[in-house]
Amino acid sequence: MRRTPFRRFGRAPAAAAAAACLLGLLSAVPPAGPATVPTAPAAAADNTATVFYYTKTRNWSAHNLHYAPDGGAWTTVPGVAMEAACTDWVKKTVALGSAEGLQATFNNGTGTWDNNGGRNYDLGTGAITVKDGVVAHSDPCADDPGEPEPGNLATVYYSTAALGWTTANLHYAPAGGAWTAVPGVGMEAACTGWWKRTVDLGAATAMSAVFNNGNGVWDNNNGANYALSAGTTTVKDKVVTGNAADPCAAEVPDTEAPGVPAGVEASADGISVVLSWEPATDDKGVTGYQVTRTGGTRGTTVTDVGSTVLSDANLEENTAYTYTVRARDAAGNTSAASAPARATTGTAPPAPDPGRPLGTDPRKDPIYFVLTARFNDGDTSNNRGGSQHTKSGNAANDDPMFRGDFKGLVNKLDYIKGLGFSAVWITPVVLNRSDYDYHGYHGYDFYRVDARLESAGASYQDLINAAHAKGMKIYQDVVYNHSSRWGAKGLFTPKVYGVRDSQWSWHYDEPNSSFEYDGLSVEPKSGKSYYNGDLWSTAEPTGNTCVNWGTPTPYTSPEGYRIYNCQWPNPTSGMFPKSLYHNCWIGNWEGEDSRSCWLHDDLADFNTESTAVQNYLIGAYDKYIDMGVDGFRVDTAVHIPRTTWNRRFLPAIQERVTQRFGAEAARNFFVFGEVAAFVNDKWNRGSVNHSAQFYTWKERKEYALDDAAAALEMYDYEQQQGTANQPTSNNAFLNGNTYHAPDHSRFSGMNVIDMRMHMNFGDAQNAFGNGKDSDDSYNDATYNVVYVDSHDYGPNKSSERYAGGTDAWAENMSLMWTFRGIPTLYYGSEIEFQKGKKIDCGPTCPLATTGRAYFGDHLSGEVKASGFSTVESASGAVAQTLAQPLAQHVQRLNQIRRAVPALQMGQYSTEGVSGSMAFKRRYTSGTTDSFALVTVTGGAGFTGIPNGTYTDAVTGDQRVVTNGTLNVTAPGKGNLRVYVLNGPGRIGAAGPYLK
Repeated sequence: MRRTPFRRFGRAPAAAAAAACLLGLLSAVPPAGPATVPTAPAAAADNTATVFYYTKTRNWSAHNLHYAPDGGAWTTVPGVAMEAACTDWVKKTVALGSAEGLQATFNNGTGTWDNNGGRNYDLGTGAITVKDGVVAHSDPCADDPGEPEPGNLATVYYSTAALGWTTANLHYAPAGGAWTAVPGVGMEAACTGWWKRTVDLGAATAMSAVFNNGNGVWDNNNGANYALSAGTTTVKDKVVTGNAADPCAAEVPDTEAPGVPAGVEASADGISVVLSWEPATDDKGVTGYQVTRTGGTRGTTVTDVGSTVLSDANLEENTAYTYTVRARDAAGNTSAASAPARATTGTAPPAPDPGRPLGTDPRKDPIYFVLTARFNDGDTSNNRGGSQHTKSGNAANDDPMFRGDFKGLVNKLDYIKGLGFSAVWITPVVLNRSDYDYHGYHGYDFYRVDARLESAGASYQDLINAAHAKGMKIYQDVVYNHSSRWGAKGLFTPKVYGVRDSQWSWHYDEPNSSFEYDGLSVEPKSGKSYYNGDLWSTAEPTGNTCVNWGTPTPYTSPEGYRIYNCQWPNPTSGMFPKSLYHNCWIGNWEGEDSRSCWLHDDLADFNTESTAVQNYLIGAYDKYIDMGVDGFRVDTAVHIPRTTWNRRFLPAIQERVTQRFGAEAARNFFVFGEVAAFVNDKWNRGSVNHSAQFYTWKERKEYALDDAAAALEMYDYEQQQGTANQPTSNNAFLNGNTYHAPDHSRFSGMNVIDMRMHMNFGDAQNAFGNGKDSDDSYNDATYNVVYVDSHDYGPNKSSERYAGGTDAWAENMSLMWTFRGIPTLYYGSEIEFQKGKKIDCGPTCPLATTGRAYFGDHLSGEVKASGFSTVESASGAVAQTLAQPLAQHVQRLNQIRRAVPALQMGQYSTEGVSGSMAFKRRYTSGTTDSFALVTVTGGAGFTGIPNGTYTDAVTGDQRVVTNGTLNVTAPGKGNLRVYVLNGPGRIGAAGPYLK
């Protein structure tokens, strides 16, 4: 991993901000032991849904459920009447047939609707609650069976004050008894920040318990479950207090703020929105309403009105806006926000439906890797250059760093498919916040897609759906290790000292705390389109922890400008809270501190052993799983302890995919990590904790329940075990000529990039030898992602794009497409794009001169693919690109690999094989039995092989083997032979190398 360098203003102390605001998510980890969440059963013919609707915030006299089973028709308006269930709840049970869910809206029968802000509610099966726009899973009216026995009642209070849950469930098992059905029994709101449930323990006097929000987010006490006794117990911030006082006994009824307005609705025409809502009624006097609007390029607007109607005019056409309404009293107190209402001006298309992963074996899919912002520009209106646009030289080339976008990628999916690739790895999509960042590794709002990548009709969801429609997967690059230097919105953002004079005005926007950074909008005070007007202050903020706030340092910027303390974020200044961020610089890249300190001053290192950080990241990436992405490429995986991956993040991914799409989709959701090791050793400088294969294994002993302590225990234990005592596997190897079922019982859930082959691809023979030498130490090397160069490095840690020559490129490709692992190509390598150019030089040189140059000029024109590796038509520059020798080479390699299952998923062996790059591969499953003999560049001999007819997929040459021996003459540099037992014959047409 290497990031765009940015000016480091020395390591002077930097600023601190107010306390972090947790987004209200808890670790998406199932309960431990018997409380493990079961896999959802397949849809049955008698699926039902019992829908509970919360009524307290709506003064409706009647409630109707208007719904349509998935794939079915809607009920007749107004739907079916709901019945009283318990206090504040109505319910209706509906039959869904074979459907696995339903679309739903609610109404009062006289024209007032709750349609989830125009999006409808997307509900599943079983017991479902809809409360103030939030969907969860539980029965809020459930009663425990049996008569309570005195002394065996347990009253549990659970605090969600720091979590933001709008539903809470208690999932429990009396001592010696069975667990409740997932997700448990619904808890009732007791008082502000507390939920309550009384349960009958029967003859037991204690129970094991966990809590969840009804949507797969669990608190299982860091995997230990909670031990609770009969009587009254409180659980707050994982602290259990037995025989506790009622935490709600002394609470004064809430009269400190007005109630919540209800029935917020918005309608729009071309450039305006009309918003209306029902008055807030309670004991507190309401004098008006505060309306907050977000959306468009004009930032956030807050308006005070005295009525329950707002007309918002002169908006942007074809733009989505979100409004929230709060009641306001004479003292300025405001209520909690109502459910948001959304409206889109003009005739913008409706939001696309969520996708679902294709769910096939990832080894079938060769990967094309793009830097989205540098690949192809489909919409010039979202291009942004940033404050370094001129200084970098990009302005002179009319080449803003954020140039390519999802629309440009959608427009050229047929180019990628025409080359034969069926998976596209894209750089991170989350909203970034850095002065010179286009590759996506400086995440700021992990819950929001960067607006510089999206366009009307070309959102991230549109890209996923468009790729899936072509049978192509999307692998999203994700970052769990760090945020931008400006922190992570919703978790923690620092406030810095801003000296905005003639020296620094280029860097700091006008201060504007109401401006919401979105990467695209212009800050209205300064008129700048970047990036920190809401983050700086000339006055020391309340609660500041940054030392020596605003005092001058002895350092200057490269321009000679004086630098002030707390002007620039860094980890050693007291600026970042230790509970959320690590507070140190890395000293030893192969030491324990490489997993617990900052890599660079623009990469603020998360404390990933913190529950709050885990919750934030799990919740964020759940969003993209729900959109239907097919896998995650995990950035900087080595900088997070394996215990944290194995305990928290990897199980959370599996659970979410299983919950949304089923167990088969979860098995094939492809997670591959960047465990960067830039040496040629099997084990990275002898450190097992810093080696790629280490991350493919589960833990082999128990460690402390605390994640930080467990990380240190595991590190010390595994370092002491050393390289000789690590687990091994034969999952990648044939038994003679026989394929065997792989054993994945010890697989961690993370596959990896093959860093050792990457480092040795200066010569294909070296890459082959080094790859074979490491394969017994991976859980299953057939899943390794294999590439020559990338957006970070070329072979041998070169800082330039590969320039070994066309013949060498062809040879590397021939090996990658036939040897074990998943071949991956960095954009443009099919024409040796920018060969020999420095991959990254930050803002010190124009991007056009680097390995991250804009590729779209080579893609102009029209292209249509009728299948993988099959181009139906092409015109303009893209036709010339497809005609290049390496493009034709990779096109045919993809044809051959796709036709021979052994080359995709097969195990391999070199037993009985002579030749410098020669091997045999086999894959057997059901009626499929694929056996292939491969030699790259040089000749080879194969002995002890099954007798039969072998046909070369390259030339069509046919050999009948009767004595277990087959000899192959050298095909030539970059060429290869693939003799397939009972094979399909010649695949594709002869090209510049495969002939």
